[in-house]
Amino acid sequence: MNIPLNIDWQQICLHLLNFTILTAGLYFLLYKPVKDFMDKRAAHYRDMDRAAEAKLAEAEACKNSCREKMQGIEAEIAKKEEEAAQKRTQINEEELQRARKQAEEIVQNAKAEAAKEHERMLESARREVTDMVTIAAKKLLLESDDSEIFDQFLSSSEGSVGDE
Repeated sequence: MNIPLNIDWQQICLHLLNFTILTAGLYFLLYKPVKDFMDKRAAHYRDMDRAAEAKLAEAEACKNSCREKMQGIEAEIAKKEEEAAQKRTQINEEELQRARKQAEEIVQNAKAEAAKEHERMLESARREVTDMVTIAAKKLLLESDDSEIFDQFLSSSEGSVGDE
């Protein structure tokens, strides 16, 4: 069957059949596996993106949680520091009161000791003066019988005892 323009329909049909078989073969051999590979790869990257977003959200939640915990801990630390400062102040005040009381006791004891020592010294001085007067009076009486010297001694000793 020849057509006047030299078109052979049988050849065209065979070429179309060959082209269809080639297209189908290439589709099944190349296009479909490449398309499946690309779809799997796109799905893999989508899954990775979702996982990264989930991890990012989890990290943000953890970060916020840690920030809240840190603020709570900082508030607790400030509270404990304030309590410690109050305790230190209280202990310092107690120590100061104790030291003042102790100093007052030391001063009182020192005053009492000084008063006792003063009394002992006065008593000792009185005894010495009395002893000296007695010894001088005995000497005067033994050495002279003159009453005038005795009266002078008594008047002079009364004057010196009155000065103390």
